[in-house]
Amino acid sequence: MLKPLLRAQNNSPSLFFISSLNPIINPTTIPKPRHAQSQSCQSRRREATPRALRVRCEAANEAAARSAAAATATKSPAKVKAVVTVQSTVSRALSDLSVARGLDDVTDLLGKTLLLELVSSELDPRTGLEKETIAGYTNKASKHCDKVKYEGEFSVPSTFGEVGAVVVENEHLKEMYLHNIVLTPAGDNATSLTIDCRSWVHSKFDNPEKRVFFTSKSYLPSQTPSGLERFRKKELANIRGDGTGERKPFERIYDYDTYNDLGDPDKSEDLARPVLGGSKEFPYPRRCRTGRPRTKKDPLSEERSSSIYIPRDESFSEVKGLTFSGTAFRSVLNVVVPSIKTAINDTKLSFPYFTAIDSLFNEGVKLPKQEGLSFFRTIIPRIIKTLEDSTDNVLHFETPEMIDRDKFAWLRDEEFSRQILAGVNPFSIQLVTEFPFVSKLDPEVYGPAESAITAKLIEREILGVMTVEEALKKKRLFILDYHDQVLPYVHKVRELEDMTLYASRTVFFLTSDEALMPIAIELTRPASHTKPQWRQVFTRCWDATGAWLWRLAKVHVCATDACYHQFVIHWLRTHCCTEPYIIAANRQLSAMHPIYRLLHPHFRYTMEINAMARQSLISAGSIMETCFSLGKYSIEFSAIAYGQLWRFDMEALPADLIRRGMAVEDPTAEHGLRLTIKDYPFANDGLLIWSSIQQWVGDYVNRYYPTASDVMADHELQAWWEDVRTKGHADKKDEPWWPTVASPSELTQVLTTIIWVTSGHHAAVNFGLYHFSGYFPNRPTITRKEMPIEDTSLEDFVRFWRKPEAALLECFPSQIQATAMMTVLDVLSTHSPDEEYLGQEPEPAWTADAVVNAAFERFNGRMREIEGIIDARNADPKLKNRCGVGIVPYELLKPFSKPGVTGMGVPNSITI
Repeated sequence: MLKPLLRAQNNSPSLFFISSLNPIINPTTIPKPRHAQSQSCQSRRREATPRALRVRCEAANEAAARSAAAATATKSPAKVKAVVTVQSTVSRALSDLSVARGLDDVTDLLGKTLLLELVSSELDPRTGLEKETIAGYTNKASKHCDKVKYEGEFSVPSTFGEVGAVVVENEHLKEMYLHNIVLTPAGDNATSLTIDCRSWVHSKFDNPEKRVFFTSKSYLPSQTPSGLERFRKKELANIRGDGTGERKPFERIYDYDTYNDLGDPDKSEDLARPVLGGSKEFPYPRRCRTGRPRTKKDPLSEERSSSIYIPRDESFSEVKGLTFSGTAFRSVLNVVVPSIKTAINDTKLSFPYFTAIDSLFNEGVKLPKQEGLSFFRTIIPRIIKTLEDSTDNVLHFETPEMIDRDKFAWLRDEEFSRQILAGVNPFSIQLVTEFPFVSKLDPEVYGPAESAITAKLIEREILGVMTVEEALKKKRLFILDYHDQVLPYVHKVRELEDMTLYASRTVFFLTSDEALMPIAIELTRPASHTKPQWRQVFTRCWDATGAWLWRLAKVHVCATDACYHQFVIHWLRTHCCTEPYIIAANRQLSAMHPIYRLLHPHFRYTMEINAMARQSLISAGSIMETCFSLGKYSIEFSAIAYGQLWRFDMEALPADLIRRGMAVEDPTAEHGLRLTIKDYPFANDGLLIWSSIQQWVGDYVNRYYPTASDVMADHELQAWWEDVRTKGHADKKDEPWWPTVASPSELTQVLTTIIWVTSGHHAAVNFGLYHFSGYFPNRPTITRKEMPIEDTSLEDFVRFWRKPEAALLECFPSQIQATAMMTVLDVLSTHSPDEEYLGQEPEPAWTADAVVNAAFERFNGRMREIEGIIDARNADPKLKNRCGVGIVPYELLKPFSKPGVTGMGVPNSITI
């Protein structure tokens, strides 16, 4: 009889079969038989031994080896039970009455649901070839809730060795989602081997290629067991594909393409959009290739369709169920938003007074009766509600935390400035290092280059406490500068219906309380063929006219900041730039590679949410185009920003802070950085998260790469980084700033940067959206009216003079725009019930290695400690940017959260 033994390699358990006569022998310590000794040793013995004696000894050794092999071969095979857990899915449930489901039930009855093949990690020592796999069927054994178990039994010879993988063939007509496979040898002291799958397995009728699942042991390419080498290479080749053909829904092929599917030129010329990526004019990261046909009117653009291909394992929405945020996201875009447009007929209708805005939270918006809306009440219960005395659907918004705490906070300059450091976009503020401000754009095209913000004006606004030169030297001046990026788009946007735009500069002064005080806003409209450049500087005023103009200027700044935040800081720098990392990892890193297993939790669901965004959120005519000030140029604008500003080495949080002048290197300071503004909530909390990730990644990397030569020798790792640079970010492949991956420390920095972007960076700019933008006067996404003094001869100026509140309301988003955006922002800010948070739960492959598991436990402990640190900071009255009367505490980087819209929680990956 055979018993299992846990053999350790990298301290990872695996299933290994040995004779029960030697139950305590560790196979890794078994001495080699004489015939396996080195040739040099044998040659030395030959030189010292008479030939006749050598012949007799060699004959005896060969006979002994044959005898041992024969004895082993005669031992009884071990019985191994296999239990496969399959998770039921929504689509599976909906197809219960289909013909295919009926045939699959017959397959289950016949006991031939899944064909499994056990793969040995070792080659056959006699032939040097792979050992024959042990094959057998599993049949349906039980069902509990959403889990179905299939069981089978295998007879495993004693010579089989360690199980390194299981090959699976799905005999059903429909795909199946495999949760795991558990192999358990017979015997009282048997130890099971669990293979974590969490993957879709296609039907063999769709694709005859079988799936392979490796054990939880992680191997660098050079360490791959000989019996698994072919499987490792073949699996990577299958995933890469050949770059041709239209992708099918069940496939798992990762390849690159440009963003050539955002427009719909065949439907309307107005819906045509330029291809982003592959040109000097519009450089861009790559997205996943779908292979759809090209449009008739633009051979460079891809046809749109009702669904967008992503590799099958990137789509887990059905597994996560109806509570998954992606389902709510689709519901809002495809059902709720169209219902809003039906309920509010006039697309330009403004809110008549501020109490009408308040009614969105108190009374809601009555939606027309529509089949299917009642279903969505269960998906997005926060916003789709039902009146007790009616069956009508009501869009009823929860009061955003900011307004719930202080209804008039949005009007105050202090809150306007505070949100620059502790709001939803803390990435744009920068230190003023040069003065005066001078545009780099062509003055013959855009007008005078020098700003209208003068030293005299600044000194007046800071009451003469210091000169501009002193303020620069003491690092007291800061700027939110959207001048050069936005100015080329001002006239383009103004040609669009019911939209306007200004290029802006906003200057702040740092007070002794470490708070920013806004002192000047410059709004600019460039010169045109008929008009000269218009620009004006607005400051805080004590007279009525000046005070209202200041208020309107802040609205225009907030709308521009909202655009830049959403399309550059959020979409481009997290969602868009991450997709190439995911594609490259799957193309070049085996599923058993330790770096793949480190990164995989930080890539989950991102490609799906990106595909959904391309389909409905950022495409031509989408809600983002109609509700943001850049309109149809929104994503094009992000391509310009990518070309001018994005560089991988600056995506690391410390490097980003240093580049913006918000920190300087200081070896004596915590995290090695000294912040320019000490009370900078995002930076203070972000550096806690960054340092914690860096420590965990460093421990992990050092586990597998003791030296630089180990990093350089890993051809899969080097191919991955080459893919990222030259294919995923092909338009930047020749930039000199790309870091190399030639040592453990360099690898740690690269991986920490990627993980930070997918976790901390994204959390900081996403999960506060509803808190800060849910009440849209605080952070409007669009402005529809020019400043009334741009042309005092127009009726708008007369209306402003007589009733400035009405002018402000008309400048805000329309009722449709505001209500639709509030609905989307609510969903974007939501954590699903099964959200996976940074440092919360280890991956199975990590727990399989004692050293890695210990490192993760330290990581988990640090993340929980960070929660307490953030709570303490938010309770410290000396930190005025995060603690005070009516102030929303800064919790966007608190690691963990309950489900829903909480304004806290750092998920592992970009899931919404």
